[in-house]
Amino acid sequence: MLFSSALTLCFAVIGAVATPLERRAKAQVITKCTVPNTVALTFDDGPWVYLYDVSNALTGAGAKGTFFFNGNNWGCIYDPEEVKRVKFAYNAGHQVASHTWAHKDLTTLTWDQIHDEMWRVEQALMRITGAYPAFMRPPYGNYNDMVLEASGIRGQSVVIWDFDSGDSGGASVATSKNLYDQIIARHPSTILPLNHETIETTVHQVLPYAIKKLQAAGYRLVTLAECLGKAPYQSVAAPSTPDANWHC
Repeated sequence: MLFSSALTLCFAVIGAVATPLERRAKAQVITKCTVPNTVALTFDDGPWVYLYDVSNALTGAGAKGTFFFNGNNWGCIYDPEEVKRVKFAYNAGHQVASHTWAHKDLTTLTWDQIHDEMWRVEQALMRITGAYPAFMRPPYGNYNDMVLEASGIRGQSVVIWDFDSGDSGGASVATSKNLYDQIIARHPSTILPLNHETIETTVHQVLPYAIKKLQAAGYRLVTLAECLGKAPYQSVAAPSTPDANWHC
């Protein structure tokens, strides 16, 4: 599908969104992987300055990860350096997905505001990479029926997690490592961890430790889509060229 056609399709979807009173099929909520022996390391809240280090740590270990990007959280996704980071992650074979535009609690928003938070980051990812994401992680992991209905209309699954490294709550490096040790010791068939690429200690101390321990335990470190046996994107086209519309 050409990029222009994809944009036309997405705008048509938005135009078709009537009201929350008109019940729609709810999005699937994903809380764990389904392909045995896989771990999908996920990273929220970027793009940010540590993205290259996250990507390189994964690539150096023959692994892939999934980045849930915001549009305007720690930085504006359209800033030239942020655009480079998003492209770098995508071109390295990692999965890019939606974490909504401004990291707002979607359960506090109106129907139209929810769609705006979703659409703006989807549009940005399509412009930068050409890929229309098939997965969305709601900020704080918070969702309600209206969020699920909006995601369903947008053709996306809602992704949570089954393991939290604790980094966003202020966990120390030692605590996060210990949490990884505990889950690995239980050796579930799959693990879907929550990490944050905006936290320096996560990137430079916890991540290398987790990669080594997980692989030593026999897990394959793959993208979210791979750990589910699903496609990562609803469509893929050529990226767009920056213009005056690329702003936050």
